[in-house]
Amino acid sequence: MKVSKQVHRFPDTVASMKKAVYAGSFDPPTNGHLWMIEQGAKLFDTLVVAIGTNPNKECAFSVSERVEMLKNIAEQYRNATVATFQNRFLVNYAESVRAGYILRGIRSEGDYEYERVMRHVNGDLNRNILTVFLMPPREIAEVSSGFVRGLVGPEGWEKIVKKYIPLSVYEKFLEKFRNRMRLSNIGKNTDEYDSTPSPF
Repeated sequence: MKVSKQVHRFPDTVASMKKAVYAGSFDPPTNGHLWMIEQGAKLFDTLVVAIGTNPNKECAFSVSERVEMLKNIAEQYRNATVATFQNRFLVNYAESVRAGYILRGIRSEGDYEYERVMRHVNGDLNRNILTVFLMPPREIAEVSSGFVRGLVGPEGWEKIVKKYIPLSVYEKFLEKFRNRMRLSNIGKNTDEYDSTPSPF
């Protein structure tokens, strides 16, 4: 008796079967992102690191700044490229660059529930593109862009933040947030001065 096998149909080129898209906001890129890029570069012939931009979402770093930071940390991987896309479903973008896979990271139960749903949504849109999940090491499992930004402010924050982002990103991060804090302090000092009654 012959047993029929259901075969998953990949895109029509061998190259596309070995190409993946790893997307995110990368605001800023973290050591967790770097780990994902490193693993993705090992797993696939080509890895597209794509910044998904949303005009309604306010980010700390501009798109051009994030592209520059990603290029700096990804340049060591010859098969990794950096790109951007806007106002598109990720699976549709992956199809447009002829990628056969979407690479996603799972850090927690919350991540898993969200990614599980999105994997099925993507499957409804294009069942030929598979989602590959990776779980980062324990020491960086809780690191996210929002977590890193949230460390800014208290005394000694510069030393703490350094543990969680690549060195080239750290330099840009310090420049950005030190300037913000300086301007914020100037504003506070101005308000205090303006609210002080004049003795004359």
